Amino acid sequence: MSLTRFAEADAAFAAGRRDEGIRLTAEQLELDPQAPPNVYRNFSALLIRSQNYEAGEVWARRGAELHPRDFDLWNNLGVALRRLGRFDEAIVALDQCAKLNPKSAAPLINKGNVYNDSKNGPAAVAVWSKLVRATPANAEYQRGLGRGHWHAGDLDKAEMRMRLATRLKPDFLDAWLDLASIVAEARSPDETLPVFDEAFAAMPDAQKLREARATMLRRGGRNRDAEVFLTSLLTTYGDVAWLHQQIGSTIQEYDRRRAHLHMEKAIELDPDNTDYRMGLAESLSRTRTGKESDMLEKAYGVLRGVIDKIKPTAGNLKVASEIFTRLADYDAADALSNFQDMGRSFAESGKHTALLAHLARVKTPEDRLELMEQHRIWGEQVQARLAKQPIQHRGPRPPNGKIRLGFMSSDLRAHPVAYFALPLLEHYDRSRFEIYCYSFNLGDEDFLQARIRGMVDQFRWEKEITDRAAAQMIADDQLDMLIELGGSTHMNKINVMAFRPAPLQASWLGYPHSAGLSTIDHFILDPLVVPPKRELVMEEPLLMPRSWIAMGELAFPDRPINPVIPQTRNGYLTIGTANNPYKYSKAMVQAWARVTAAIPDARFMFVRPEGGAPTFRRNMEAIFAAEGVPAERLRFEDVRGAHMPFYNDIDMSLDTFPQTGGTTTCEALFMGVPVVTLVGEAMFERLSYSILTNAGLGDLCARNEDEFQQIALRLAADPERRQMLRTSLRGMLKQSPLGQTQQFATDFYAMVEGAVAKSKARISEPA
Repeated sequence: MSLTRFAEADAAFAAGRRDEGIRLTAEQLELDPQAPPNVYRNFSALLIRSQNYEAGEVWARRGAELHPRDFDLWNNLGVALRRLGRFDEAIVALDQCAKLNPKSAAPLINKGNVYNDSKNGPAAVAVWSKLVRATPANAEYQRGLGRGHWHAGDLDKAEMRMRLATRLKPDFLDAWLDLASIVAEARSPDETLPVFDEAFAAMPDAQKLREARATMLRRGGRNRDAEVFLTSLLTTYGDVAWLHQQIGSTIQEYDRRRAHLHMEKAIELDPDNTDYRMGLAESLSRTRTGKESDMLEKAYGVLRGVIDKIKPTAGNLKVASEIFTRLADYDAADALSNFQDMGRSFAESGKHTALLAHLARVKTPEDRLELMEQHRIWGEQVQARLAKQPIQHRGPRPPNGKIRLGFMSSDLRAHPVAYFALPLLEHYDRSRFEIYCYSFNLGDEDFLQARIRGMVDQFRWEKEITDRAAAQMIADDQLDMLIELGGSTHMNKINVMAFRPAPLQASWLGYPHSAGLSTIDHFILDPLVVPPKRELVMEEPLLMPRSWIAMGELAFPDRPINPVIPQTRNGYLTIGTANNPYKYSKAMVQAWARVTAAIPDARFMFVRPEGGAPTFRRNMEAIFAAEGVPAERLRFEDVRGAHMPFYNDIDMSLDTFPQTGGTTTCEALFMGVPVVTLVGEAMFERLSYSILTNAGLGDLCARNEDEFQQIALRLAADPERRQMLRTSLRGMLKQSPLGQTQQFATDFYAMVEGAVAKSKARISEPA
């Protein structure tokens, strides 16, 4: 057997040329696999230490197959499989390892780690208990047992073991961090502050403890306190990357400009840190001040620079998929992961907000059911975690003949949710109802929030409050029913519903899919928007008789409409959209392009801030060109919030699919612009169907893509109808269920009254 390449590899390793050493070793083993066990053993261990777990698993397995009695090779194989998340296979390898040397603790320790990684609490407790009995003074073993109890749901025992681990080893950083997390879960983030004080006394220079304390302050809704704490550390640590990144992450929600300065400083100090670059990319993409398209283009550039280096974590996938989709780089977005794996990654890591954009990725009936499962996974995890810190409920309040109804939303301000909710707040019978509103809006009060606050019985506005404290506040108000309006969208607290602060709970308006919590009893829908298949909605549908929304006058004031259709004025037809690009996909844009190509000299107009980004323009131009529409027939308007006048330049709109428009469909119709939609089976695929049908335009609702194109082309070829709709649609809306706000409120409160009465009757039934 020639050992030349092994010698060359050893020399490369000795000279610090690790990649070359790995390559030479692999080449020699491929040429001459009959190497002694120590070669496979050392090589696989090196690969594992280098975090190249795939290769480590390959060479450990080959070595174990060649030398099946080698203890270390089986152990290496188990460790590599653990790191790859292949937990069942890892246990098999470690069991084989234990058979070869029953007295060694190594396979048992690694099995305990596997069970903790897979959150198999009972199995982890069994393994670590055996190790602790043999060596009770081992802090690592005590921590492993504590983590096992944590995953088993026994937080008291978990906390006890972690405290013991920190006493046995006061500088045990991971044990302190675990202890803080357990205390936060068992009680609250604020309760962790004394833990950090103890930890700082034992480890005064531990950076990770400072970062963790800031994280807990943020989790407790105390971002301003976190900023003060972190800023105070500048005098101690000076210009260090981690501190600038922490400050930037803390203040980004209320001071983007200053946050970006800190994030950029962190990257300057640590240019190879991809996490810092991903944090900056995310914040840039969420910036709404200044020129939004410039910020988005900059975010894309930052992301493109690190996309091949980032770990495929749920957080990174969320940021990357959002930026790529907004800038129409669909190939890059699709390359990140598949629908199931990405969605489950979001769900299992608690990133409910990422699931909203995931709706637009649905393609098949199986995807719809998978999406339901992803929401269910998220909900079950949240409920299991929050069940460990229940809130207190008072006895029944004295009856006063009124139903006390709560609306929970941070969007009860100048926001579409508030505009659609306003008819209910304007038209409620104070002799029969008391209305309580709950907001967690981090910004300043605007005119609409002030107006709503003066309209309702109670408006509770808490900027910095934990989910549990918010739930307790609501429970203390002793509602009969709580309706959440925001889902997991920005600043909203869907987790509050998991505490069940009200005896009857429902979702409405803000999130077009079942949230995933079994504690939400009802979903308020209408006969058109409700999914035809019961398995596509988790809650019990609570149906409005006509429409599930109404268009109030404040939301839709009498804006001027040019009475002449653009085609007559310009000599060509203009199709347009103001829909958010998170609802776009390549297939959907191609469908729009095919319709445009089939209409001689037609134009397509995007009215979105993304339209100012060069990358968005290039990608859209390429997709349309592939379908026969040259770039000069595309128009991009870089606009956010001031888009309504542009409907005067649009003849007709094509809806997004599978996730359809909601607010944008109402806006287009209100400005005299008809919308063609594609109806699907899930709720988020039926929003425009309900709106158009209630408006008297049900013939513009297609059931498949071919029909979508046919309807669009018929409408394009009918300028007389479009001219009639230009001047009559607003009146049609006002006379339809969408415009009858008083009747809408009457129907809504009758529905609520019936649901509350039914719930109370059910509660009072003998067991």
